[in-house]
Amino acid sequence: MSESALRLENIHVAYGGGQHRVLNGFSLAIGKGELTCLLGASGCGKTTVLRAIAGFERVSVGAIYIASQQVAGPRLHLPPEKRQTGMVFQDYALFPHLTAEENIAFGLRRLPRAQQSQRVDTLLKMVELGSHARHYPHQLSGGQQQRVALARALAPRPQILLLDEPFSSLDSRTRERIGQEVRDILREAGQTALMVTHSEAEAQMMGGNIVEVQPGKMTSPGV
Repeated sequence: MSESALRLENIHVAYGGGQHRVLNGFSLAIGKGELTCLLGASGCGKTTVLRAIAGFERVSVGAIYIASQQVAGPRLHLPPEKRQTGMVFQDYALFPHLTAEENIAFGLRRLPRAQQSQRVDTLLKMVELGSHARHYPHQLSGGQQQRVALARALAPRPQILLLDEPFSSLDSRTRERIGQEVRDILREAGQTALMVTHSEAEAQMMGGNIVEVQPGKMTSPGV
């Protein structure tokens, strides 16, 4: 296998018993430590790519490899919890009843308590929220919630971090500031990441590779 951290080879994804094809032969390769942005209009299939990588959608044709391991194909579907991926959603998806530090620790429950605490402290410092460790999501600004969501996704040290329009709910000024912060955090962590966005400015701001997605290249005509 190549040394790509992530490879998608000619993948097809369809809904409704194969009647509605969303991805029609999409391929992509990302090297270890690289940040790649999928740029395209809403509805072109960008989020479906993330969902297929994460294991939320099945691949009917083609293959997905994370590092050297095949995780998806017509006869193979590794469940999401075994794919070593992390995901940052549009709405952050933080647990409202947990504090910032408890949200970050959620994916570390199998580690001894001391290791959990050390990893959480490291990430709180990385995202500059050490003084907000015991705050609940409703006590945090949108930008702070985004950084907690990022830290939570990074906590288990995923092979691939997937970001689904992560700044869409922020105002334009906050979006630029948080986008730059996220970019710097990912670089500091050496994290391989794939982000989808419809904003060319956001894609350029992240400073990584940009893959422009045309509907005809990813989806069947008319989708």
